[in-house]
Amino acid sequence: MDRRDLVRVFRQRLAEALALAQESQGSLAKRVGIDRSTLAQLLSPENERLPRADTVAALAEGLKVKSDWLLGLVQDQGQSTDILERSIDIERLERFPYDDAIARWHDESAGYKVRYVPTNLPDMLKTDALIRYEYQSYAAMTTDRALDLSHHKLTYALLPETDIEVCSSEQSVRDLALGTGLWRGLSADDRREQLHRMADLTEQLYPTFRWFLFNGLNHYSAPVTIFGPKRAAVYIGQMYFAFTGTEHIRTLSKHFDTLVRAAILSPTEMPGHLRDLAAQVRQV
Repeated sequence: MDRRDLVRVFRQRLAEALALAQESQGSLAKRVGIDRSTLAQLLSPENERLPRADTVAALAEGLKVKSDWLLGLVQDQGQSTDILERSIDIERLERFPYDDAIARWHDESAGYKVRYVPTNLPDMLKTDALIRYEYQSYAAMTTDRALDLSHHKLTYALLPETDIEVCSSEQSVRDLALGTGLWRGLSADDRREQLHRMADLTEQLYPTFRWFLFNGLNHYSAPVTIFGPKRAAVYIGQMYFAFTGTEHIRTLSKHFDTLVRAAILSPTEMPGHLRDLAAQVRQV
């Protein structure tokens, strides 16, 4: 959104909030401590400037709306604390079950593109054996819940109307083939089976499921899922920071675009690459 659009949206929303408050310009100006002429200028169609941050904050507080909403950075109107909770929401595992939260966010994004940077490998492509190994001692989730979530994600990916992009590091996949890092204790047979499963599913699901690999020496990303225009969630371990603000979602989408542009392996190359890695797995 360029400056002129920001000014236009701010003017429209300021006028809307003022009308809803059923208050005169003079009364609002006096109450929030600005000149009446300043407020009139902000509401004028000829105005081409945004007010200072402290003026925006004062108007938002006085009208009981969120500054981000006045500036067009979030889509929902409401009281300041309500908007804040919707704009940046923290989903804790003990407060809201992990699998229920993810399922709900996927359901809300039906019909939109979902973009996903996994913690290691895409959950919907994991075998049951790998999930049991990965979550056997994990404090934040039981094995059964992890299995349910993986199956739910795969069911979602199989729906004909879904559109999913995944982007992760090439090293995370190679670690699986080599049995290094997180996968050091996973048997060669289980690692080989996992690679073949990922190859088969990426082939079967293409083009509605597309997986890109970037070089982890050149780029990095925290685990993040962008649920279309509805929500973006960053996973930090035992909780998600979930954003519904337009600017937050746009920024994380640009980050994902950067990873895709930097990809060293495209979706059409993934099945062959995964099968090549499977052939390199050696018994220990």
